[in-house]
Amino acid sequence: MEIDEFKFDEKGLIPAIVQDYRTDEVLMLAYMNKESIKKTLETGRTWFWSRSRKQYWCKGETSGNVQHVKEIKYDCDADTLLVLVEQVGVACHTGERSCFYRSIATSHQPPATREKLWIILDELYEVIGQRKKDVPKGSYTAELFEEGQDKILAKIEEESAEVIDAAKNKDNSEVIWETADLLYHLLVLLVNKGISLEEVAGELEKRRK
Repeated sequence: MEIDEFKFDEKGLIPAIVQDYRTDEVLMLAYMNKESIKKTLETGRTWFWSRSRKQYWCKGETSGNVQHVKEIKYDCDADTLLVLVEQVGVACHTGERSCFYRSIATSHQPPATREKLWIILDELYEVIGQRKKDVPKGSYTAELFEEGQDKILAKIEEESAEVIDAAKNKDNSEVIWETADLLYHLLVLLVNKGISLEEVAGELEKRRK
């Protein structure tokens, strides 16, 4: 479909919903016009039209929280865009991951814990992968990669034992602490082996079925 075929409003704008391509989390809503769509397609980063400032803006141009575009979809009426991105950092100017971090209180409030857990694990996986790539000095994660798989496996064995020991105590806070350590080291192993979280999730889904 050509850009001219989209249904822009009387001001030449079309709403663009920005969504994380990995987690499907809705990150923000902004507006595009024909030129900003062209800029987005040409650069691979999101460009929008600011209705308040009356100018174009590239997401993350000053903050560094850029959005790398993976795909742009449009709805059945061709009057709304869905932009799937790889979000670097946060999407909201408040410092929140998503602009939609607040909700209207209802008696049937859906739990957000599972979605939040996936986001945290996904972000941590990305950070660990970056440490392996950049090898920054003083980074514990980078040191693990430099020492190799045997060191990583030894840490997993150590942390597993600490989870077991913590479980024997009455205070669950220690179990939570040690479980977080174990999960972190398991993510290091996955990154080192080149295994994605999606592959692990896929295996769990097969077992559930």
